[in-house]
Amino acid sequence: MVSFFDVIRTIPEQRIVGMVTYPLDEILLVSFIGVLCGGDDWEVIEDMSKVNLEWLRQFLPYKNGVPPAQTCRRVLSLLPAKLLENGFATWVCSLQKVVRGVVAVDGKTLRGSKKKSDGDGALHLLSAYACEAGLVLGQRAVEAKSNEITAIPELLEMLAIKGAIISIDAIGTQKAIAEKIIEKKADYVLALKSNQGTLYTDIKEFFADSELVKTCLTHQTTDGGHGRIEERKIIATSDIEWLKNLHPDWKNLTSVAAITAKTTNKKTGAISAETRFYISSLPENPADLLAATRSHWAIENNLHWQLDVSFNEDKCRVRKDFEPHNLAIIRHAVINILKQDKSKISIKRKRLKALMDKEFRANLLAC
Repeated sequence: MVSFFDVIRTIPEQRIVGMVTYPLDEILLVSFIGVLCGGDDWEVIEDMSKVNLEWLRQFLPYKNGVPPAQTCRRVLSLLPAKLLENGFATWVCSLQKVVRGVVAVDGKTLRGSKKKSDGDGALHLLSAYACEAGLVLGQRAVEAKSNEITAIPELLEMLAIKGAIISIDAIGTQKAIAEKIIEKKADYVLALKSNQGTLYTDIKEFFADSELVKTCLTHQTTDGGHGRIEERKIIATSDIEWLKNLHPDWKNLTSVAAITAKTTNKKTGAISAETRFYISSLPENPADLLAATRSHWAIENNLHWQLDVSFNEDKCRVRKDFEPHNLAIIRHAVINILKQDKSKISIKRKRLKALMDKEFRANLLAC
């Protein structure tokens, strides 16, 4: 197993050798430990590091003391993010040799990184999240959400996803992306919207025909909570030779599904319903397809939500060059390490415990 500490030590120095007061590995370790212990900006990270200087020296010399906030800020803004990204991907592969279940791919805009008052210039980070393991597998920065189409294949290329099920929302439902997933020996469940033109229309019209859907398989679930009742019904079929003849370029297209989610407000009785359509390389098992589409939301609930609530990511104002991207990768590494710890306490409490308990912190660093 490769520890994240090992990754830190392999990132090549970009500055002039012999003219460096604070080595890169010391800066990266301070940044990582500072975020792990609850620091959300460079000044707080510096303060935490000064208090823990002797503890840090068991790993690296720090002969010139703790690097100041301004030095960390400058070095992380100049360090090409791909260097840290590639090291991150190697580390994650060692954590989880085989990725099981659904890997959700989705983007998140870091609002605090915006360079203009109207929000322009903010970093948009595309992430791959293994829902069952709770691990961020990798990330890619894109200029805007519309650029996800070209970034998704690049992200998939760097991941070991053999045997996994890749779930992407409608923007990623592209022939080239489906082909890349199959090339990586994985399967896909891709959402459909009207951006797919005739493919969307053909599938929608198929499920609207009451006679045709009689031959399809169905599955239904009901959940209650948060003052509402949610009923989900899926209709799925692999009998789609007609569709493959019309759209032959979709690699390994095996099944299509329609999922209707009906929500009833317990208090008011108000009912809302929405039907979504999917294509997949998986067979027509409706329970499995429904479970895969529901797992996709883990990237919103267990990653993006945690980053905003537990790490204050949207409030973080770092914005220069590679700085927001590198700091985002460090946050992802911290989330992965905290989720390796199986104690039943929240991420926020684990960060506080890492600050107060040196033994707990050292055990996390060994992950």
